[in-house]
Amino acid sequence: VCPVGAIIEKDDTDHVWEALNNPNLHVVVQVAPAVRVSLGEELGMGPGSIVTNKIVAALKYLGFDAVYDTDFTADLTIIEEGTEVINRIKNGGTLPVFTSCCPAWVRYTEMYRPEYMDNLSTAKSPHMMQGAMIKGYYAPKYMDTKPENVAVVSIMPCTAKKYEISREEMEVDGVRDVDAVLTVRELGKLIKKN
Repeated sequence: VCPVGAIIEKDDTDHVWEALNNPNLHVVVQVAPAVRVSLGEELGMGPGSIVTNKIVAALKYLGFDAVYDTDFTADLTIIEEGTEVINRIKNGGTLPVFTSCCPAWVRYTEMYRPEYMDNLSTAKSPHMMQGAMIKGYYAPKYMDTKPENVAVVSIMPCTAKKYEISREEMEVDGVRDVDAVLTVRELGKLIKKN
């Protein structure tokens, strides 16, 4: 049972279309690793079909300016969490350290097991870390634009990621790290519709 009540996704495809049709926005999409083996079923292929190249082609066709894989920041999250464990061991911090990658787990801990809050890692989840990097580093350095001129869309396998982007700590100076989350079903719907 999802602790944030997100059993069925809130459809955000209209929000993504608005961003894609806004000529003032550079719209970047990132795709979670699980999507490449789950999207095929939405498109009538066999379970577990690997559709990595098809996803990239479809996202570019839909109008996304750049397509990224969330694998990169999954590695960064592991490094951050590993560093946090080492620091806690060396400095007598709270152990064990629980990953903060799952927003449903974080919310569950906040609501039902607050005694474990100090055990949660302080690292952002991979897609939130990637959104922050795209807007805070990539946009000004490689696109010569401000973070507010970039929209980041995450394609994720979990509806709780939609809740995660709304958390107050997931923005800097009023700019959200990630602007929208689409589930695999929503992406499949978007592709079929177009």
